[in-house]
Amino acid sequence: MSTATTTIPGLVSGTYALDVAHSEIGFTVRHLMTKVRGTFQEFSGDIIVKDSIEESTTTVAVELASVHTRSEQRDGHLRSGDFFDAENSPKMTFVSTGIKPEGDDYILAGELTIKDVTKPIEFAVEFLGVDQNAYGQTIIGFEGSTSISRKDWGIDFNVPLEGGKLLIGDKVDIHLDVQAALQV
Repeated sequence: MSTATTTIPGLVSGTYALDVAHSEIGFTVRHLMTKVRGTFQEFSGDIIVKDSIEESTTTVAVELASVHTRSEQRDGHLRSGDFFDAENSPKMTFVSTGIKPEGDDYILAGELTIKDVTKPIEFAVEFLGVDQNAYGQTIIGFEGSTSISRKDWGIDFNVPLEGGKLLIGDKVDIHLDVQAALQV
């Protein structure tokens, strides 16, 4: 049974499933002087909205083999043991540990697991609203972002360049564009 939350007009409590067709989980990392952008094509997750937003939770699982950077050769290398080791550690997961308002936005804290290494991270989240989709389902939308050091998760492959530079940056910007539908 759904009830209205106390802090966001129109938002009702319940379980919302990520709508993969209308969502994106992506990343950006420096490569030489430019940035490489990538997405994951396969993922799933739920957002459990409670009457109080601060008690809400989310879990997400990402299939690492679904990485897409517009280069099959690079995608294959990212799936390898040098980076994600998708054969032995096929999923990246995020489990929330808390959410708190910050002005008009939110901070979503949680634990990110990649290659069996779990570390805490925080996403800056902008809630985009509540609406109805073409099928009459209640949907919610939000954008989120954070930056991590890939070395913290044991992803430290690199190629040294002249002058002490490295081919690949350590900082990875993660961005989320999410739409989720209330499950009945």
